[in-house]
Amino acid sequence: MSCVVSMSRLQAIAVRSVIAAVAILSATLPVASAQEGFFFKDGDRVLFLGDSITEQYQYSTDIELYLTTRFPKWRLQFVNAGISGDTANGGANRFQSHVLDEKPTAITINFGMNDGGYGLFNQQSNDRYIEKTEAMLDAAKKAGVRVALVSPNAVDRRVQDRFKVYLETQKEFYAPLAGSAAKFGFPFVDQYATTRAALEKMEADKADNVKPFGDGFHTSSNGGLFMAHAILTGLKAPALVSDAAIDVTAGKATTNGCTVSGLSGDPQAVEFTRLDDALPLPIQPDWVSLLPYMNDLKDLNWYGLKVTGLASGKYAVKIDGEEVAQYTAEELATGVNLGNVTKGPIHAHGKKVFDAINDKNKIVHDRFRGVLMANVPAWLADVAAERKPAELAKRTEKIAAAQAAIYEAVQPVKHKFAITAVK
Repeated sequence: MSCVVSMSRLQAIAVRSVIAAVAILSATLPVASAQEGFFFKDGDRVLFLGDSITEQYQYSTDIELYLTTRFPKWRLQFVNAGISGDTANGGANRFQSHVLDEKPTAITINFGMNDGGYGLFNQQSNDRYIEKTEAMLDAAKKAGVRVALVSPNAVDRRVQDRFKVYLETQKEFYAPLAGSAAKFGFPFVDQYATTRAALEKMEADKADNVKPFGDGFHTSSNGGLFMAHAILTGLKAPALVSDAAIDVTAGKATTNGCTVSGLSGDPQAVEFTRLDDALPLPIQPDWVSLLPYMNDLKDLNWYGLKVTGLASGKYAVKIDGEEVAQYTAEELATGVNLGNVTKGPIHAHGKKVFDAINDKNKIVHDRFRGVLMANVPAWLADVAAERKPAELAKRTEKIAAAQAAIYEAVQPVKHKFAITAVK
């Protein structure tokens, strides 16, 4: 009997120890690692399917940039299967050859801009759109591939008068999509509603210089980020890059997603070294005017710095000796987002990665358009069919090498931070 009691006590102690260990571990995990429900996963081969808006490589590249900089330890591959002028009908017809044959693990489907016809609502067109959309979802489900179904961006009625009608047609035309996604157990992102609300805010603000869609529906450079923000937040992307809180009085740092070392200073000057787990998105100059209509990226690109115990006044934040921003002591005590700065060594690091992704995607596009979709005369069909696998393999090898170089380049490095009073 005593032996049984002793074992019970040991088991109880062991259980309590495990629970305590799990609690400690959970409390120290970065938010980005603990994010539940995010659509994309480590090891994914991501395929973007859609029409000309997808083939622009704007929103797709910005999503890729986010995933690469936010998760530098992940290993992802990216394929863009957008075709200008395409519809859900075309997507369904080529779903095997352009999608499933590419062996993706995660797909975003973004059709509907052309399907709606740019005019009044047409029930027959809508029925065909939903039928073909669900055919793609069904095929993906049977193949065991995850899909994020996305409604198109809202058109900008400020740019073209005809879009005042089409904007309302879009609302009715895309309304069944949520039900279609739920039918197959896939997430749905209502990009239309998100972008429309922001566009209406631009109208109310008379922000005529802010145009994410240059012709009213195709993306400008900032429009790519506009779409990427709507899609990523809709898919539960983590907001946190990293966060560092510096207590000058106590001489200590509290961090999440980074480490701080070498902390020293006084109420008018503080220095420390920071090593982050990830990089913030490198904000481009033409993105800045659109930031207020994307929640200033607080929900997607939070690279936080908080400093308490400083004397009143204004302070320069320098990284590796280069000033990147100025804030008051009160602003720093509340916490600022350095993710939105447009200069400095961390921004330059992210921009280098961005440029490498764009260069790599030129090869991706050439592989898709120049080889996979290549049209040849009938009398060369046999020769082309024989050579195509070798040509695809050659370009796939180039893409893989470029992707490997990107992951090598994206790894974070230590930076020296200095917060000094501005005289």
